Amino acid sequence: MNTTEWWQRGPVGGVPAVLVPVAHILLQVRESVGELVEGLTEEQWNARPGGVASPAFHLRHIPGVVDRLFTYARGELLAEGQFIALRGEGDHLAAQDVSRAMEILDTRIEAAVEELRTVDVATLGDFRGVGRAQLPSTVMGCLVHGAEHAMRHVGALSVTVRVLKAQ
Repeated sequence: MNTTEWWQRGPVGGVPAVLVPVAHILLQVRESVGELVEGLTEEQWNARPGGVASPAFHLRHIPGVVDRLFTYARGELLAEGQFIALRGEGDHLAAQDVSRAMEILDTRIEAAVEELRTVDVATLGDFRGVGRAQLPSTVMGCLVHGAEHAMRHVGALSVTVRVLKAQ
């Protein structure tokens, strides 16, 4: 377990200073998820104590939400594959599929940080429509919310895992 959080580790190479906090959040998400879920059984991965979302859901939802919000930040609409992935976020996670799901999380976070390196900071205030209704946001709003929403799920995952491990 790393004792220094990402926000205390300094700049992230190539990421514009204004976007470093977004990179820090994403990198912390990846690291925290890895630490939290270590040793979960298949039953625990899919458990929903008190009706809350399962650890499996959080593991799939985090890269999904980052993918969707970064898509909107680029000014693109979601592709059919993204909708299919969204519908599958709550599916049962078999023990043999955990490593692949963790790999998807890792790959998506790496891609998001790489994408932050390419963002033209002059566009951060540009309009971006979100969802089918094209609700108003900005490039910065989409990037920040993608990271913030992912971290929100780390918090929920943390509580769920602690309850499950205490049982």
